[in-house]
Amino acid sequence: MHAITVKDRDAGVSGLTLTELPHPHVAENDVIVEVHAAGFTPGELDWPSTWTDRAGRDRTPSVPGHELSGVVTELGYGTTGLTIGQRVFGLTDWTRNGTLAQYTAVEARNLAPLPADVDHVTAAALPISGLTAWQALFDHAQLTTGQNVLIHGAAGGVGSIAVQLAREAGARAIATGRAADRDTALGLGADTFVDLQAEKLEDIGEVDVVFDVIGGEILERSTALVRPGGTLVTIAEPVTVHPHDGRAIFFVVEPDRVRLADLAERLRDGRLKPIIGAVRTLTEAASAFTPDKRTSGKTIIRVKDA
Repeated sequence: MHAITVKDRDAGVSGLTLTELPHPHVAENDVIVEVHAAGFTPGELDWPSTWTDRAGRDRTPSVPGHELSGVVTELGYGTTGLTIGQRVFGLTDWTRNGTLAQYTAVEARNLAPLPADVDHVTAAALPISGLTAWQALFDHAQLTTGQNVLIHGAAGGVGSIAVQLAREAGARAIATGRAADRDTALGLGADTFVDLQAEKLEDIGEVDVVFDVIGGEILERSTALVRPGGTLVTIAEPVTVHPHDGRAIFFVVEPDRVRLADLAERLRDGRLKPIIGAVRTLTEAASAFTPDKRTSGKTIIRVKDA
């Protein structure tokens, strides 16, 4: 099968190549999925899990990408809840070969059924962004109706989902980003927008929840905005500065089949819409890691033609 692989950590993005790999083996509780569309995170090549397995052993050449939508072609021993020929989408294990390939092995528990009226490209944009936004807002920050939430990077893959989920929950969403992101964020349901390049972050005032995807100076400055009893949640980096009288949480998204199915229903009835930027082919996947221009939304790799 064809797959994008990396084997030289020092080479970075230039080390991504289209390679022929053996068909993956289906282990106990696994399924093999024929990948129709896949998502990736540009920073994956910096993750230790891209290069080593859970025991710290080198696992190169490895296949990046951890989001997929496709069709089940094989079932491993003991696998339940899925059938051959079923449309699925989900999030793969960080320390195993990923989704920028024609086929991949995935633990069945990490996949959810994909409704027939949701296309694969749209579904592939949802697992990381959707689960990250949900877990940040509701599992970690316990966001509730009537609260104020500050969402950084509101026009990005994760932030755009967070704005929509916050709006549906009855919270007041304050979005941040660049000036070009204003219309997108407000169109998704944000109540207000702050241009981080031209407006003062501190003028926002206190909020119940901060959801950060940027890190660095923005993360540090945001701690002062959390009102007593509030929560700052970040996926950018471990927290070193904490709110004066609140919580600060750094987390990594976890697979969740039940929540994925719930997010898929939101896709079906129009309550949720991922922002999809470029759609590239598998042969173009390497260049997609370093696009020649900034695009809004998430880049998706179409592995199999419709």
